[in-house]
Amino acid sequence: MIQASDTLAWTLDDYQGLDEPMQKCLDQARVAAKIDLPILILGESGTGKTLLARAVHNSSSRARGPFVSFNAAALSDTLLDSQLFGHERGAFTGAQNRVKGKFELANHGTLFIDEIADMSQVAQAKVLRAIEYGEFERLGSESIQVADVRVLSATHFPLDIFAETDRFRRDLLFRIGGLTITLPPLRERRKALPLLLAAEIARASRRQNKSIVGLEREAAQRLFSYPWPGNLRELSRVIEAAVAMAPEEVILSETLILQSAADVWRSSPSVPDSGAAVLEGDGGNLSLAAAEQRHVRDVLARMGGNKRRAAKALGISRSTLDRKLAEA
Repeated sequence: MIQASDTLAWTLDDYQGLDEPMQKCLDQARVAAKIDLPILILGESGTGKTLLARAVHNSSSRARGPFVSFNAAALSDTLLDSQLFGHERGAFTGAQNRVKGKFELANHGTLFIDEIADMSQVAQAKVLRAIEYGEFERLGSESIQVADVRVLSATHFPLDIFAETDRFRRDLLFRIGGLTITLPPLRERRKALPLLLAAEIARASRRQNKSIVGLEREAAQRLFSYPWPGNLRELSRVIEAAVAMAPEEVILSETLILQSAADVWRSSPSVPDSGAAVLEGDGGNLSLAAAEQRHVRDVLARMGGNKRRAAKALGISRSTLDRKLAEA
């Protein structure tokens, strides 16, 4: 995966050797770069949503302005409010100085809000106002601040489903999704995998001052047949470790730290395609309790095994989720 230090000037033209799924995504991104509307980037964890957001910014008319990135995951309303909109001195305990928020810092540029689905309804309402009118208030102030900001948002959650169940404001979804771009998972980019692996091996070799020239046959077979549930982020981790452990100039199979088949199933975001596949794991049990257990497992899989997010998607507490999983 491209390192953070390499992305400051990254543009859409820097994507090389594109396969068909990624080419379609980049075609949409080039359209997004030409218009000044909010953009919603969807994709599984690890597919490169932040990198694509920066590339859209750097390829747009706002490229000379700031690119400000903000992750909304697991923040309280007060902290999120302060981070996004800033605060005045004395607004809360420990607020000794006036601080500008991300919206203000992104004036005349782009604000990238990652994990936007993790925001509460209160925070969503404030973000909607800021996007709609370019207005916001610092925490602890009654003065209206104005900023010219283009907002790019990202999530791996199904926002359309969240909107139907009132977990995400429908009006905000309409506002942030002026154009929606979906990044393909790595398992759908098989033709690009050899090039991606070669590029990552070269980068890892440079970082570690090693001269790795390729893969042994068994190692290549394992990598090409692996489903990559963690996408590009997992690929980067696997190759970084393999290069570090490689005894010679070739990466060996035993140096590849890949998830087991059972772990891959648990972390896979895919949903079974048929009723037969769904029932396969519990002997065809058609009871309501079994259906609930299957649904809980499927949601946990879609959330990449993250129990906190699965509990939020299901509308239950973490402890309730743990209990249901224990019953499964």
